[in-house]
Amino acid sequence: MKLLVLTGAGISAESGIPTFRGAQGLWKSFKPEELATPEAFRKNPALVWEWYLWRRSVIAKAQPNEGHLKLVELEKRFGDNFLLITQNVDGLHQKAGSKRLVELHGNIWKVRCLHCRAEYYDYTTEAKDLPLRCMYCGGLIRPGVVWFGESLPEKALELAYKWAYECELFVSIGTSGVVYPAAELPFIAKRHGAKVIEINPEETPISSVADVIIREPASSGINRLTEML
Repeated sequence: MKLLVLTGAGISAESGIPTFRGAQGLWKSFKPEELATPEAFRKNPALVWEWYLWRRSVIAKAQPNEGHLKLVELEKRFGDNFLLITQNVDGLHQKAGSKRLVELHGNIWKVRCLHCRAEYYDYTTEAKDLPLRCMYCGGLIRPGVVWFGESLPEKALELAYKWAYECELFVSIGTSGVVYPAAELPFIAKRHGAKVIEINPEETPISSVADVIIREPASSGINRLTEML
């Protein structure tokens, strides 16, 4: 059986990382058009980097929770018949040990140089001089995440769609189901014959096509999932 898992901010919230939506979401304090767009970065790269370094400092203190670790166990159990797609940029799935992983929205610990196009991991959380500069050429670097108005990485999206068409079981964990194109994946899977399981304490658009709904937080919901499988 081919198992495709999609995770959203809900699984990271249990590790103490604020979600972007909801009563305590990051967007309650900041406007995305001021911080997470190419236009914002061109206008004030130092301000954008200041915010991203704050986000990094929060994420750096976080550890993978039981939900992350259980998904690693499922990966080992299913092998090549398992793929994890995440909308999260915090790197906690990697930190937990996930290997068969697609990061649809990039990774906050990666950077890309706008001059020499170098891409590499950068774990800076504090800096006196902003914006950050490329370690190779000194050019301006940007966070390696997908901003509003940008396209998702082509190869990552192609793989996500391929698995959505082919999987037999699709599991959505802790995602709002409103951010496209990721939000389309469970509907594609459903149309092509897959069973859909949703793990989320709140109702989402995905609930309308779910064969099984587990109204619990990510970690406890994944525990239930592993018992079912």
